[in-house]
Amino acid sequence: MDIRNFSNKKVKTKIMRKENKNGSWVTEVHQGVSGLTFKIDKILFSGKSEFQKVEVVSTQGHGNMLLNDGLIMLSERDEFIYHEMIAHVPMFCHPNPKKILIIGGGDGGTAREVLRHDCAEKVVMVEIDEMVVDACKKHFPSVSCALDDPRRELLIGDGVKYVASTDEIFDIVIIDSTDPIGPAEPLFSDDFYEDVSKILSTSGILITQAESPFYDAPVQVSMLSSQKNFFKRLHVYLFTNLTYPGGAWSFGFASNNLCPIKNFDQTRFEKSKLKTKYYNPGVHFASFMLPEFMKNNLEGIIDTFEQWDGAKLYV
Repeated sequence: MDIRNFSNKKVKTKIMRKENKNGSWVTEVHQGVSGLTFKIDKILFSGKSEFQKVEVVSTQGHGNMLLNDGLIMLSERDEFIYHEMIAHVPMFCHPNPKKILIIGGGDGGTAREVLRHDCAEKVVMVEIDEMVVDACKKHFPSVSCALDDPRRELLIGDGVKYVASTDEIFDIVIIDSTDPIGPAEPLFSDDFYEDVSKILSTSGILITQAESPFYDAPVQVSMLSSQKNFFKRLHVYLFTNLTYPGGAWSFGFASNNLCPIKNFDQTRFEKSKLKTKYYNPGVHFASFMLPEFMKNNLEGIIDTFEQWDGAKLYV
């Protein structure tokens, strides 16, 4: 996949701060045509790592907010949506996920949700930017709270190189990446997807951050077309949030054996007594029911679902 065509999809800008009679505001400009604006109280942290500018601001109404190179990564108010959906969907589809690899996810939220599952025996997290990890430990304690779990192994390094060189086999690989620009660009490549396919168990699942269905449709087509070369089954699922452009965002689900509908184990969720804020069995099923414009855009790339309880689900 040639990601260069999409490297300007989210315009990388310095944080735009405006002072007026209504206070201070921070704005992320998206593709030069729209923006997200939040009222801020103060800047809690600002640093420049080897890879990107990392900033944490305190907002009015959304808690602390993390920005990398001026792009909003998370806010305390809605981070649970992203992290629950990226983690619990594959964890309740795989029959016995013991070893999980997280590429990226330096804030710790994905690891937090994965480690809520007792079946998770080992979670390896490979984050390229230690500054992100340190900033989130200090300013997002409710998100990074699982980073000290003894089942979690944190490696500061290049996820692409780790996947290409490791001898370990994982049940689930989660790519909790930023957009396909800067340090995350190689995480959207054909070579990377091929390497991931080699370190997954027979019933392994790959979850990828799949961008906006409105603004990034070409990225979705290219990314999923690349994955199709190495996985027999591909799906996309949706969630909503407050801090990403367009409100609707997506994840990719890839596997050689498992179906996110047929193999979803609702009884495991019920027996787990897991207390969630967004994810539940109804949301799980509904998230894979795609609107027509997405089905048309991804026709021939993603799969339709098999017969399930006597009804054909077309997505």
